[in-house]
Formats: sequence, structure tokens, C-alpha cells
Amino acid sequence: MAEFVAARFPQVRSAADVAGGQGMLARILRKRHNIDCDVVDPHGWVLRGVSSRAEAYRADVAAYYDLIIGLHPDNALREVVNSAQLRPVIVVPCCNFWSRDTKLGRDQLLDAIEKQHAGHGTSERVILSFRGPQNRALVLLPASVQATTEADTTGRIKRSWAEA
Repeated sequence: MAEFVAARFPQVRSAADVAGGQGMLARILRKRHNIDCDVVDPHGWVLRGVSSRAEAYRADVAAYYDLIIGLHPDNALREVVNSAQLRPVIVVPCCNFWSRDTKLGRDQLLDAIEKQHAGHGTSERVILSFRGPQNRALVLLPASVQATTEADTTGRIKRSWAEA
């Protein structure tokens, strides 16, 4: 995930890792990619030296960060998705914390999130480079952000974003 974040969003300097547990992703983002990353998790069980806030994540703090990351954000799923109205979001939903009334499988959950976000910006499904059924992510961009796609010198597709 850290390599995906750094490659996809090279201009990001700060991120929130929502429900980030011990903070391994935050540590890697900081050490390898020079991205300041706060773990926002009510449990507060982070590794020594990892920046954290022991509280439930709320979308109203999204403006403080360049990017919001929800790698299996559990109960914070809706707040992470709502953050995409202000900031780019990468979300990998693992469990159905979207609807208490309807049981949703992985693809139905991704559909529901994309449908809700459609009125606020764009979305793209991506398959992350690790194995397993929970390697499907959504990149959600607010309407105020334009995504650009270009090929680098090796012909690989490179995407980035900028304020519109």
C-alpha cells in the first residue's frame, strides 16, 4: 500500500491512516517516502515513534491532510468515504460497515460506495499488488481535484492529482 500511495500521489506530504492499528503503514510512509502520516485509531496501540491520535476518525478533519487512507477502516468506513468530498481517499473496505440493514459482499460494497460518492467526485477501482480477496481498493477524488494520466519514460502509466 505504501508504494501505491507514493507512486499514485507523489505530491502528498501528509496523510491520515484511519483505523491504522499499530501504524506499520504510517511508519513505512514516513521512513521510505517522507510522507508524514498520523494513525487515527480509537484504540491508540501504535508502535513507538509513530504519530497517532487515539480517537475515532471524523470526516471534518480531512482538510488537515493531503490524503486519507482507509485500509480496512471498519466502523470509520462512512467517515473515510465522506472525506473524499474534500480530499483524495484510498479505501479498501474489508467488512460491511456500510449498511446495518443489508448484507453486502465485496463487490456490492464497492458498488454502494461508488454510488454514494458519484455526486461528489470521481472514483476508480484498483487492484492492489498483494494477494487475497481484500486487495480491491477505491481511489475517490473530490470534484475539486483533477486526475491526470500520463506515461513515464518507460511507458508505464502514471497518475497524479491536482486541485482544479
